[in-house]
Amino acid sequence: MLDNNTQDLAGDVFENYKRYLNPPLARVMKLSGSPVEVRAQGTTIWDQHGKAYLDFAGGYGVFTLGHSHPRVIAAVREQMESMSLSGKTMFNVVLGRAAKRLAELAPGDLQLSFWCNSGTEAVEGATKLARAATGRAKIVATHDAYHGKTLGALSVSGREAFQTPFRPLLADVAHVPYGDASVLDEALRDAAAFIVEPVQGEGGVNVPPAGYLRAVREACDRAGAVFIADEVQTGLGRCGYLFGCNRDEIVPDVMTLAKGLSGGIIPVGAFIARPAVWNRAYAKQPLVHTSTFGGSEIACAAALAAMEVLVEDGLVENARERGAQLLEGVRAIAAEYPSVIAQTRGLGLLVGVELTSEGYGGWIIPEMLKAGVTAAWTLNQQRVIRLEPPLVVSAGEVERALGALRAGVATAAEKLGRL
Repeated sequence: MLDNNTQDLAGDVFENYKRYLNPPLARVMKLSGSPVEVRAQGTTIWDQHGKAYLDFAGGYGVFTLGHSHPRVIAAVREQMESMSLSGKTMFNVVLGRAAKRLAELAPGDLQLSFWCNSGTEAVEGATKLARAATGRAKIVATHDAYHGKTLGALSVSGREAFQTPFRPLLADVAHVPYGDASVLDEALRDAAAFIVEPVQGEGGVNVPPAGYLRAVREACDRAGAVFIADEVQTGLGRCGYLFGCNRDEIVPDVMTLAKGLSGGIIPVGAFIARPAVWNRAYAKQPLVHTSTFGGSEIACAAALAAMEVLVEDGLVENARERGAQLLEGVRAIAAEYPSVIAQTRGLGLLVGVELTSEGYGGWIIPEMLKAGVTAAWTLNQQRVIRLEPPLVVSAGEVERALGALRAGVATAAEKLGRL
């Protein structure tokens, strides 16, 4: 167990990062004044000095139920008493139950799921499924997309800085503008799949026009392409809908999930598909895609409990209400400080604050941290600050976060006045 009373805990952690993990990241985090996290519960993280932080970074969408939700912890603890990891040679009871519950919650006839350990693995599996089901190779994705950093998922992502060091990537991948349905018929000719996020998270919290996913569905049907909805960040209540694709009331052929699937307790991912698509790929080859650790008993116990909490506690509705409150608040701050904030946008509890200059985030986020509120940039667009709290966040906590953001933006505006 970590000794939180160690006098130089921060120094010890920094040395470990510098020597054994990621030296450049260690330096950046130290310069930014990053504290050491030692405990977390609900919407709060505590550092080595006992200071509490309201978590509005939310693990980039992981902590849908907040930190260490007691019902999920209890389910995992109970499961660990009997069996923690599947032996893979026998039926896994908890995996079957989790898969059934996911199918009950998923849109339409999405039914057959494969369970893995992360979002990028889910994307890898989904794209492989599409190629096997169609006999085609081409995958179409969108500019500024983020689907993960393993080789296949990276190939369909949309940021050159992440891709360039690893080229050549997968062949037969094309990118089109996000939110523009007019380009799809041409792009999807002879394509195996179109993969798209219902809202681009790392791309800068880009919300497409209403009806975009419906147009995607129609274009995929015309082309005979598999429609993959990447719901790793948008699914499970994040956007004020149970799944982001529910906004346009459509059913994709495949949906990928991870992040909040276990309620923030243990890594778990999955992709779920329509039987017609799944069977075209795997009916005769059931072991063509497997995972040693995927679908472990404790991961599935966490996922099953997390899905129940999400539904029973009305967290989708809370995400919609608190998200509207948050977006209204950031828009008021933007109107007050137009020299700092260029635009605000979001859906549910995924809200982006686009700054007029990328460098301003380096003033605002540390000021928010001083005020006891965490926030983060989006990976593909560092001019955008992402606000992504747990779905259990209260109205009072939203107001507290808005106060910290306003103070950070005011500091940036003051610095601008001195330049």
